[in-house]
Amino acid sequence: MRLWHQKLIPYLPRQQLLGQHRECCALRGKGWTKKHATVQYALDDKLEKLVAYHFLIMDEMKKREFFVADQWKYPDYRGKLLEFCPSFNFDLFEVYRKFNNQTMIYDYHDDRYLNECLDNLRGKGIEIKNALEK
Repeated sequence: MRLWHQKLIPYLPRQQLLGQHRECCALRGKGWTKKHATVQYALDDKLEKLVAYHFLIMDEMKKREFFVADQWKYPDYRGKLLEFCPSFNFDLFEVYRKFNNQTMIYDYHDDRYLNECLDNLRGKGIEIKNALEK
C-alpha cells in the first residue's frame, strides 16, 4: 500500500480513501516500527507528519459522511494494541498550524510522485484530472 499524493485526497474514490485510512491506522500503530518499501519515507520522518496526513484523510472521510472512530482523532492514539503513547504526544494545534491542506506534508509528494500515483490509479481504471489543476 502507498500513501497517495496529498493533492489526490479529495479525488480518491471510496475504496482508495478507506484503504488509505486503514493504512494510516496500521502505520500509526505497530507498523511504525516496521520497514516498508513503499512508505519508508513516511516512517523515516516524524510521526506528527503521518498524523497530520491521517487527519487530512479523516477530514475527507467526514466530508463524505464516512465513520471514523473517535480515538483516531487523538494524535497520541496508536491503535487497539498500543492505545495511547504519551512519548509520541504532541500538540494537535501545532500539527495543524504546520501542516494544512495547502502545505505538502511530505517532501516526497512532488510532481514526479503525483504522476506515479496518477499512473497507478489509471492502472486500476481510475482517471483523476482535477488534482493537476490545483
